[in-house]
Amino acid sequence: MKTTKNTVLITGGSAGIGLSIAEAFLAADNEVIITGRDAERLAEAKRRLGGRVTTIVSDVSRHSDLQNLAERMRKDFPGLNVLVNNAGTAYVYDPAKGAENAGEEMQTNYLSVIELTEYLLPLLKQQPEAAVVNVTSVLAFTPSLTIPTYSASKAALHSFTQALRLTLRNSTVKVFELMPPLVNTDFSKMIGGDKGIAPGVVADHLLKALENDTYEIHVAGTADVYRLYLSSPENALHAINAARL
Repeated sequence: MKTTKNTVLITGGSAGIGLSIAEAFLAADNEVIITGRDAERLAEAKRRLGGRVTTIVSDVSRHSDLQNLAERMRKDFPGLNVLVNNAGTAYVYDPAKGAENAGEEMQTNYLSVIELTEYLLPLLKQQPEAAVVNVTSVLAFTPSLTIPTYSASKAALHSFTQALRLTLRNSTVKVFELMPPLVNTDFSKMIGGDKGIAPGVVADHLLKALENDTYEIHVAGTADVYRLYLSSPENALHAINAARL
C-alpha cells in the first residue's frame, strides 16, 4: 500500500504512539486528522506538529461522538482512506479483587473500534486503496496480571481484526494490526513504561508494514513473545508476568 498522499484519521492521536504515528504520516506527505478527549492536549499536539494537522475533540467511548466524527469525515474529508484505531485506556488492578472499570476498558479499547470502523467502512470502500489499522498489543497473545482487562480487550480486538481482514479480502480495504510491546509513553508509566521502546519505533514499523502489506505487525519484542507463545503459551504467560510470579 502507498504511504504518501493518503488522508489519515488517527484516534487518540494527541500523545504517545498516536502522536508519533501522526508525525510519521505527516513526514511522508499525508493529510492527517487526529482526535482526543482533551482539547488542551490536542492544541499542544498541533503546536508540536507545526500546525499541519487537523484536530477534533472526540471521545471514542461516547456513541454520539463516534457518530459525529464519522459524519465530519464524510462531509469534510471525503477522500479518507486510512483509519488508525489507536485510542485506548487501561487500569491497573488485581483481578481477584474486582474490576470496576472493566466496562470502560472494553468500550474504549474494543467496542468503539468496531463501531467507528462500521461507520467509516462505506467511505473507505469508495477509495481506490484504503486501510484500517487496529492498534492492539503484545498482550493480545498473552495477558498481563497487572492490566488484565486491557489485555482481554486487546485479545478481543486481535480476533476481530483477523475476522475483518478475511471479510474484506475482496475489497479495496486492507486490514492491519499493529502490535507493540511495552512503549515509553505517559500512558504506560503505571506499568514501567520507562523501560519500553520509543513510540517513534512503533510508527516506523507501521509505515514499513503498510508499504510491504505486512498485515500483522509484531513490533520489536512482540516478535519474540509471539515465537515463544507458539512454542509454549504457558512459558509466554510466565515471561510476560515474570516480575509478578
